[in-house]
This record gives sequence, structure tokens and C-alpha cells, in this order.
Amino acid sequence: MPVYLWKGKDRKGTVQKGEIEAPDESAVRMQLRRMQITPTKIKKKPKDLFENVSFMQPKVEQSDVVIFARQFSTMIDAGLPLIQGLEILYSQQENKTFKSMLKEIKESVEGGSTLADALKKYPKVFDDLFVNMIAAGEVGGILDTILSRLSAYMEKAMKLKKQVKGAMTYPIIVLIIAVLVVGVILVFVIPVFEKMFADFGGVLPVPTQIVVNMSRFVKGNIHYMIGAVVVFVFAFKRFYATEKGRALVDDIMLKLPVFGPLLRKVAVARFTRTTSTMISSGVSILDALDIVAKTAGNKTVEAAVYHVRSGITEGRTMADPLGETGVFPSMVVQMVAVGESTGALDTMLEKIADFYDDEVDAAVENLTSMIEPFMMVFLGVTIGGLVVSMYLPIFKMAGMVGG
Repeated sequence: MPVYLWKGKDRKGTVQKGEIEAPDESAVRMQLRRMQITPTKIKKKPKDLFENVSFMQPKVEQSDVVIFARQFSTMIDAGLPLIQGLEILYSQQENKTFKSMLKEIKESVEGGSTLADALKKYPKVFDDLFVNMIAAGEVGGILDTILSRLSAYMEKAMKLKKQVKGAMTYPIIVLIIAVLVVGVILVFVIPVFEKMFADFGGVLPVPTQIVVNMSRFVKGNIHYMIGAVVVFVFAFKRFYATEKGRALVDDIMLKLPVFGPLLRKVAVARFTRTTSTMISSGVSILDALDIVAKTAGNKTVEAAVYHVRSGITEGRTMADPLGETGVFPSMVVQMVAVGESTGALDTMLEKIADFYDDEVDAAVENLTSMIEPFMMVFLGVTIGGLVVSMYLPIFKMAGMVGG
């Protein structure tokens, strides 16, 4: 069935545009009329030569899903039927991959499927958290509220992820640049100086001789060194892919002296925010904890959440097993206990999440301000040391000539 590009005005006079799949142009006009849009331009969309090549199609980003949830919530709150809302979102979607998904989701709902079941077919885009909350919203008749909560939750989760990536990216990039610069100096620059020193003769200063020996070693074994790095990365990925390997690495990550406390705060913020959002949306606490564990992103945190879930199934409160894990700070445990005793667990968890979001903000700022001078000193000592070592013989010769 051909796809038509359209442009028109709604009842308020706002210009709208999108795509509609229809047998002919008259069918497009009928659909636009149902959407209360007056078309000003309709044309058949040219075919994409690469539409069947999956790896050349755009990926569905989390930001696409956030916009989808927020717009869908507004439409349902305004009284639009589910299918009509999906039709509008499908016609206005610019991401081709997501557009195709929305089309199939709309067709599934038209065929009698629930929205949650239709979304469940795309686990890479709509995770267990999203699907289960949509299911709870459909059962409770509060789908617009659930979608609004989901979009707000995902926006905060994206912000948190961006902060952590930003904190990690800076030192990694600086370290890579430092290694490349040192490698270029040792492989290409030092041999030139070495040849010049050999022509002059004489004994080289100890620092210069050490740098020359390092240059010879690196130049003679660089292919082995690159091979060792490749083998290490491959072996690490294979090890991390195993259950024990990932558990060990994730546990070490939480115990690192600088990044460990930051990752722990991120884990607490994600756990409390997700659990609060699900409980307040009508998902049972056991189902919520099961989904939170699967989406924890860290095996140590996942094991801790499953321990909490197991304790609740045995009739215990949430706070007691939470304190036994050793992953969550005592303040979190105490606030959860207060939330349980007052019957406002979801509200208390949200307050904890807000607090730890601020803590992550402060930790990222402190980490960045601490890393910058450390990196400057590291680069200065490493590269400056190499340069000074190579100029020592020149200074020595200049002194001898002057004497």
C-alpha cells in the first residue's frame, strides 16, 4: 500500500504535516477529515531504496519513546480514542523504524489486542517496565496518567545516564589522547633524537637513556602490544558475558575509590525512582521489584533487589532485607521503614530518588573538578618528562661548549 505525505491545517489554524498509508489520495483526504485537518498538499512518498536493509535504518532512541509517551498521554487526556491517537502519532513520526513499529502496534490494537500486548512485541524499545505500567494503566482506566508518569520517569533516567556518561567520558578521552601522544613520541620522535645523539657520541644522561630504551622496546614490540590489548579486550568481553564474570566486575565497580560512590548513588536513585513509579501506578510490589531487578544494570544491585523481594514473600517488611544487602545506605533503609509504617511508600521512595538525583549532580561536579587538575598533572609529568629527558644531552653539550 502506498504512503502519502500530507500537509494541512487543524481547527486552530496550526500547520500540521505527516504521512498516511492509504490505497489512494481520496482515502488520505477521508482520514485527514476524520482527524479534523484541512489538507493543503498531498503527494505520494518516493520509495526508499534501503528500506529493507535493517542495519541502514535509524535506531529508535529513548528520546523518541519519551516524546511518544508524552504526546499519547495528551491525546488520551483530550478524549481521543486509542486507535486515532496511534494513527496521528504514526502519521507524524519521522523515524522510519519507529514509524513502522507504530503502524504494526496500531494494527494489533485494531485487531483486538491490548496496547500492552502490542508493545510487548518490541522488547528492545518498550522494556518490561514500560509494558507492565501500560498494562496497569489499561486495567485501571488511567492510561493517560501512566503515560505521563512514564515520560517523566524516562526523562529523569536519561538525564541521570547522561550525567554518568559525561563523568566517565572525559577522563577516558584524555587518557586515550595521552597514550597516543606518548606512543607517537616514543615510536617516531625519540629515534630521531637517538640518531642525533649517536652522531655526537658520549654517554647519555640516565633519564635520557631510560627514555631511549623505552623507545626501542615499544618500537620493537608495538605489534605484540597492540595484539595483547586486542586479546585482553576480547577476553574481558567474553568473561563479562558470563554470569560469574559480570557479577565480579559489577561488584568491583561499586567498590572503586572514585567512581564507586557515584555508581552506588546512581543505583539507589534508579531503584527508588523505578519502584516508586511502578507502585504508584498500581503495579504490585512483588512484580515491581522483579522488573526493577531485571533493569538494575548491575548484578550486585540485582541480587540485592531479589533478596528484598524474597524477604517480602516471606512476610517481612521491605526495610529489613534492604538493610541486610549492604548495598543501600542506612538513610534509605530508615526512610523506607518510615514510608511503610505511614502507608506512603511510593511517596517516600520518590523523595529518596529526588535526594539522590541531587547527590549525583553534586558527585559529578566534584568528580569533574577533581579529575581535571589530576589529568593536567598526569599529562604534564608524562609528556613533559619525555621532552625534558630528550633535551638533557643538548643542555649538557651546550654547557660543555660554553665552559
